[in-house]
Amino acid sequence: MTTAPPLTLFGSLRWDVVRREFPPAPRRVLEVGCGQGAVGVRLAAAGHDYTGVELDGASADVAAARLTDAGLPGRVVHGSVDELDRSAAGPGPTDRGYDVVCAFEVLEHLEDDAGALASWVELLRPGGLVLVSTPAWRARYGPMDAAVGHHRRYEPAQMRALLAGAGLADVGGRLYGAPLGYALEAVRNQVARRRLDDRTTTAERTARSGRLFQPSSALQGVATAAATWPFRVVQRALPQRGPALVAWGTRPAA
Repeated sequence: MTTAPPLTLFGSLRWDVVRREFPPAPRRVLEVGCGQGAVGVRLAAAGHDYTGVELDGASADVAAARLTDAGLPGRVVHGSVDELDRSAAGPGPTDRGYDVVCAFEVLEHLEDDAGALASWVELLRPGGLVLVSTPAWRARYGPMDAAVGHHRRYEPAQMRALLAGAGLADVGGRLYGAPLGYALEAVRNQVARRRLDDRTTTAERTARSGRLFQPSSALQGVATAAATWPFRVVQRALPQRGPALVAWGTRPAA
């Protein structure tokens, strides 16, 4: 497999959950808010037909370059989901649309999360999967949430209702991140209190969210994988505990 870009510590915990919920390749995949492409390269390397969209131009450039440098097919669109060619991605016959629409740490940044989710469902083929991750538990909203433009955190039941309200079936989800995620959140909140300027717009905070704590070297990636390995094993046994959430649902067959 192509050497994948390094993940953050929290990203490593998340990917361990996400990859287990992803359907086998090949699938036509859209990632909303692809950031710097760490997940996108992994999906393309696994054999998926990958498209990423990213509002932050600097992050989109990094994501596109990472696909190119790895010699992988796929594309990254700088902009919103509305920038996509809906004639090739919209609902319709089974040879059109996406098999998977995924968005990791995106919904909490959107004021109209229900409207966004409904628009993503429209891009799915019948039987297609929506797969999302978000921070969990409203009571845990803290300085880092505010600093990176989060409108909210989600209760697990709230997320299930949101997915069902968008017309998805077979809705499910699980928590992740216990125990390491709690410590990582505490550190991030301290960083936000001491270092991050809160005199910025919500859009600017959202843009920087994809750049914070991002490792850049292969050595950092190896170190992160090694450091998180025991915690990834532990969290697999704790699907009802953790400060973060992965959830999913499928578009019913027409």
